[in-house]
Order: sequence, then C-alpha cells, then structure tokens
Amino acid sequence: MAGADGAVHPCSICMEPMAPGAAHRGGAACAHAFCAACLSGHVRAKLESGGGAAVVRCPDASCAGALDAELCRGALPSDVFERWCAALCESLFLGARRTYCPFPDCSEMMVADDDGGGGAEECVTQSECQGCRRLFCARCSVPWHAGVSCEEFARLGEGERAREDLLLVEAAREGNWKRCPRCRFYVEKSSGCLHITCRSGFNSAIVAPVSSGS
Repeated sequence: MAGADGAVHPCSICMEPMAPGAAHRGGAACAHAFCAACLSGHVRAKLESGGGAAVVRCPDASCAGALDAELCRGALPSDVFERWCAALCESLFLGARRTYCPFPDCSEMMVADDDGGGGAEECVTQSECQGCRRLFCARCSVPWHAGVSCEEFARLGEGERAREDLLLVEAAREGNWKRCPRCRFYVEKSSGCLHITCRSGFNSAIVAPVSSGS
C-alpha cells in the first residue's frame, strides 16, 4: 500500500509488495492492508472453519480489529462475499425466536414478534409473511386458520385441516352442532331428548360439542 510519499508497502500476510491499486484495507479501525488473494483466502478459511463465525478478525497477529465486509468486497469472490453477508445476517437473530412461512413455495424466515410477557394466549398468532404476503399462524406454523382457534386447530386430525374443513368447524361451533365421539360425524339436534344413535351405531346420551374436542 502506498504511503503519503507514494512508497509501496508489502501485504501484511504474504509480505509481497503491492501496487497502490492492489492493496485492500479490510477494517475501518486498522491500517493493515492485504493483497486480494490473501484477504479472500483468510475470509474463506474463517467462514469454512465450522464455527459459523460471522465476525472475521484482521489477519494481522498484532491487531484485534474486525474486518468490514463492504471494505473487503472488492477483494472477495462473489460466493465468499454472499456467504459472509448471510452469516452476518444470521448472527443478528441469535437468541431470537424464529418462525418460517409455512407455504412450501416461500419458507421465508422471520423473527417472531412475541412480547415475552404472557402465556400462550398472548403469543402472536395471525401474521403476514414478509416475503409472499400471505397470512399464516405463527403459533401453529400453518396457513391462517380463520374462524378456528389454535386450540381447536390442534385437536383436528391431519385430514381435517383443509380450508373447507375449517369452515365446517366454524359453522358447527356457531350452530352448536354435536359430534359423535366414535366417528366424529357432526349432528344437529332439532328436537327431542339428548340421547342419539349415530349412523355408526354408537349410542350416546351426551355427545360433546365441537369446542370440547371430544
């Protein structure tokens, strides 16, 4: 790196002389400069070390400063720069509760906006994906189950969670329909006593309402 007098300084790693235009400063807090090959090799080695390190220190043994990704960009291959930026972004979410868009064609990662103050009833549920802008439930990690609470949704079987099934659950709750404990078929009492015989042959004096999950 050329000094004020135009002198050429060696790379701080390989000690080979560098022309002024070939010297790369890696950190704003230090004056150490490196050739592109040494700087990119150092950053790549740190990223591939297996520790998932996002902060890359100056390679000069006498310096504790951190390298700046933007300052190093001109010396780095595009794949190394992008990998470093991804590691830096990932480090910002350490300790945060993450959630992912449940739609397979999106899967955007987001930070759950919990206030941490209450129980499950205060947990954020209806959310909008920042990527695809579709609604989903951050608590259940599924597309938004409109009209059905998280507790009701959890009690539904895997084959009962389609949109039309959720509409049926909502209608059943509003109409106070009953559900057979054996076959889960909905029935509506129009008159008479509470004793019924389901089409499955099951006899019951009390058929639990939808909200009970029986």
